[in-house]
Amino acid sequence: MEKRTAGWRAYAIYGCALALCQPLAACGSAENPSASTNDKVAVKTAPVIPADAPLVIAFGDSLYAGYQLGPKEGLSPQLQAALTADGVVARVQNAGVSGDTTAAGRQRLTYVLDNAKAKPALVILGLGGNDMLRGIGPDQTRANLDAMLAELKKREIPVLLTGMMAAPNLGSDYAKKFNPIYPELAGKYGVSFYPFILDNVVTEKALMLGDNMHPNAKGVAVVAEALAPLVEEALPDAG
Repeated sequence: MEKRTAGWRAYAIYGCALALCQPLAACGSAENPSASTNDKVAVKTAPVIPADAPLVIAFGDSLYAGYQLGPKEGLSPQLQAALTADGVVARVQNAGVSGDTTAAGRQRLTYVLDNAKAKPALVILGLGGNDMLRGIGPDQTRANLDAMLAELKKREIPVLLTGMMAAPNLGSDYAKKFNPIYPELAGKYGVSFYPFILDNVVTEKALMLGDNMHPNAKGVAVVAEALAPLVEEALPDAG
């Protein structure tokens, strides 16, 4: 509860950035090229991951996809590195698409799952920020996330759900409908839950890109370190 409350306070700053960028109607665009940055993180030589290592699929939007970051700086490679540092062998697959809404994610989820090289040991699910930016009704966001969680449950795939919160500029009525979506669905499906994907990141300018909406490589490292213990708990025989 303390983490969730802190996240809500932190989001006031994030909301200001969203208010300025909301007309863009996307949390990153697939057309935006990667941008070099001076905020590089130290990257060690990655160990060879066994072919039969548990598969973790990171399924989300630009916050997952590594928006404007190098190939080793996004959430998937940094999370895999964090797991390796903890002695946990797993393969983390990037299934993040910049600009994706929950509707777009719902449409492509079965394709990703059906074409995975192995049944995922875990899916990390994080969508909804772009719904908010586009002014999509919270009821639609809830329905789409509910459908994805139902599909994953049907396939008996464990889930770690990462939450998002409504920007303050959208008003209290919107927030009252949007913010409860994630904790309520996490409870409904009994999945692991991280309340706010940018907790302890969005309030630190040194951890964010210039748009004040996306984390830089150092910010992604903070997210990965926070998610790693939850991922490890969900994986069979972790460590």
